Amino acid sequence: MGTYDLYANDPAGPLWRVPATGAARFTWEYDDGRDRLLALYQKGKDKQWDGRTRIDWDLEVDPYDALGTPEEAMSLYGTRHWDKLSDRDKGELRRHYASWQFSQFLHGEQGAMICAARIVESAPDLDAKFYSATQTMDEARHAEIYGRFLHEKMGLLYPVNDDLQALLGDTLRDSRWDMPYLGMQVLIEGLALAAFGMIRDTTNKPLPKQILTYVMQDEARHVAFGRMALRDYYRQLTDAELREREEFVIEGCYLMRDRLRGVEVLENFGIPRAEAEEISEQSEFLRLFRKLLFSRIVPCVKDIGLWGERLQRAYVDMGVFELGDSDLDQLMAQDEELADRLDAERFAAEERERVAEVEATIESGATED
Repeated sequence: MGTYDLYANDPAGPLWRVPATGAARFTWEYDDGRDRLLALYQKGKDKQWDGRTRIDWDLEVDPYDALGTPEEAMSLYGTRHWDKLSDRDKGELRRHYASWQFSQFLHGEQGAMICAARIVESAPDLDAKFYSATQTMDEARHAEIYGRFLHEKMGLLYPVNDDLQALLGDTLRDSRWDMPYLGMQVLIEGLALAAFGMIRDTTNKPLPKQILTYVMQDEARHVAFGRMALRDYYRQLTDAELREREEFVIEGCYLMRDRLRGVEVLENFGIPRAEAEEISEQSEFLRLFRKLLFSRIVPCVKDIGLWGERLQRAYVDMGVFELGDSDLDQLMAQDEELADRLDAERFAAEERERVAEVEATIESGATED
C-alpha cells in the first residue's frame, strides 16, 4: 500500500515544483572558518545516528490514542459537536489529529532537507556549507522516521497544510542566500522545536516520546547554526535590508500562527470550514499551544539582530513579545540532555534484561544437572 492510499485528503498531485532562483557559490578558501561553526560541524558528524536502530520500532502504538491526548485538549471539547461523538468517534478524532500533526512534521522535515541542501549550494562560506551538509542528512533521517511512524503505526496521513506550504515556497523562491537560513533555521525549525517539545513533555506514550526526543537533539544544533550564521551576516546589513528580513519574519510568523488550527481535521468530521475555524480560534488549549509555539522563535529573532519597531509591534499583537527574553541556550541544552538521558535509561534497562537472561540460563542449567 502506497502513501497515496493513506491520505485523508487528496494531496493534489504527486509533485510540488518550486522554481529556484539565486546563484550557486563556490569558494576557493579551504583553510579559513569560524571556530564555532566548525565545532558545530564536528558535533554534527559525531552525533549522526540510524533511525532503524536507535528507535525501538517494536513498541506498540494505539493509533486511536497515539499521544495520550486528554479530552480537554481536543478543540471540539465543550462544543455541541462533542456531545454527539461516540467513544469510537473520539478515538477516530484523536487518530486524525495525531496524524495531522505528525504529517506536518514530516512535510516540514522534507522542506528542511531541501532548504539545507540549498544552503550547501548558496552559502558563501565553506564552514556553513560543511555544517549544512550534515544537517541535510539529519533532515533526511527525520523525514524517514516520521514517514515510518505514520505508515506503520498510524495508517493515516494528511497533505501539507496550505500555510506551511506557502512559507516553504516563499523561503525557497527567494534568491538571497540567507533566506533559507531565516525561513527554515529560525522560523520553521523554531516552530517545530517548540511543537515537538510540548508533545515530548506531555505524552505518556513511549514511541512518540522517543522519536521526538531524539529528533530534538538534532534540531537544537540546527537552530544554533542559523543563529551563528545570521548573527554574523546581519551585522553587515543596512537598515533597509534588515527591514526586508523583518517583513519576511512578520509574514512568516502570522502564517505559522494560522497554520496550527488543524481545521482540515474538523472538516473531515463534517464541520463546515468557517465553523471549524471559529471553534479552533476559541479553543483555550489551542490558544495556549499557539502562544507557546513561539517560545523558540522570538528569542532567536531578537538574538540575530532583527528587532525593529514594526516586528516588535507584531509580536505584541500576537501576544508573544515577552518571549524575547527567554533563555534559548538553556532550552537547547535541555533538549540535548534529555536525549542523552533517554539513551542512558534505555541502555541500563537493556543491560538489566541481558543480566536477567544470563542468570535465568545459568539457573536453568544448574536445575537440569
